[in-house]
Amino acid sequence: MKVRFGIIGTNWITERFIQAAMETEQFVLTAVHSRSEEKGAVFAAQYDHPPAVFTDLQQMVSSDVLDAVYIASPNSFHAEQAILCMNHGKHVLCEKPLASNPYEVQKMIAAARENNVLLMEAMKSTLMPNFKAIKDNMYKLGRVRRYFASYCQYSSRYDAYKQGTVLNAFNPKFSNGSLMDLGVYCIYPMVALFGRPDAVQAVGVLLSSGVDGEGSMVLRYPKMDAVIMHSKISHSYVPAEIQGENGTMVIDKINQPYDVKIHYRDGTIEDITQSQSHESMYYEVKEFIELLETDKRDSVINSLENSLITAEIAAEARKQIGLRFPADDNA
Repeated sequence: MKVRFGIIGTNWITERFIQAAMETEQFVLTAVHSRSEEKGAVFAAQYDHPPAVFTDLQQMVSSDVLDAVYIASPNSFHAEQAILCMNHGKHVLCEKPLASNPYEVQKMIAAARENNVLLMEAMKSTLMPNFKAIKDNMYKLGRVRRYFASYCQYSSRYDAYKQGTVLNAFNPKFSNGSLMDLGVYCIYPMVALFGRPDAVQAVGVLLSSGVDGEGSMVLRYPKMDAVIMHSKISHSYVPAEIQGENGTMVIDKINQPYDVKIHYRDGTIEDITQSQSHESMYYEVKEFIELLETDKRDSVINSLENSLITAEIAAEARKQIGLRFPADDNA
């Protein structure tokens, strides 16, 4: 089965996505949407079989040259663009976070169901081989008592911000900031492993532009808790952990797990790392295409329910730290 993809967004992440997707035999790049025809043409020209270039999204999704769309535009555009695609019968693989808030996510889910198309959040980490290793070996930890995850990465755009230039990464107009850009990488795996928490407590540092620069969360589950740290204004080298009564699973990077070991209480260490033969984003494309091949409309791991719960947690955290986006005005 060949799946013809259109791409929304001509940036570095779309280039990485296409590179990874081309490792599958089913992915075919047939269309690209760009606000600039010139920029779109330059982007398309780098491929052996250049895709059609569209500057009008309505025109692209109305065409018959594509079956699915990968959305990598700014966060605030995800919902509107995804719903437009789905209303024209196109399947949608949408970058994280799926939308600005739960209201938008619910509208996207409704559109997917009404049009009988596949909608999936492109959270790569939960579909990588080592996330499966995490799930398959959790029982070895005994009763789990704590999930800890950290994604703190000093943004390359923060220096410009400190000099007075507010780029997209720190602009609330685009529903950006530390929680939405990095924190969700910690929240989504937690939801995929443990489901919806009973309570959320959040703190954060708000920048003058109106987004959060960093923050922390404590989430309560029955008989365990979860601790999350995220930042775009500082860096951390701390691995993630899942702490159980029999041992602790240590994960090198929660946003991209490559190395996973279990440290048992008796001092022994078990390496449960799975080899990875493809680019990290390959596995989300593979999952998406396999769902289409089997005529399924929801992923078991990157499910619509998990995406909604993640959006609800993020919304509650934003409420507690006083972070509001223009996109929330319609919610």
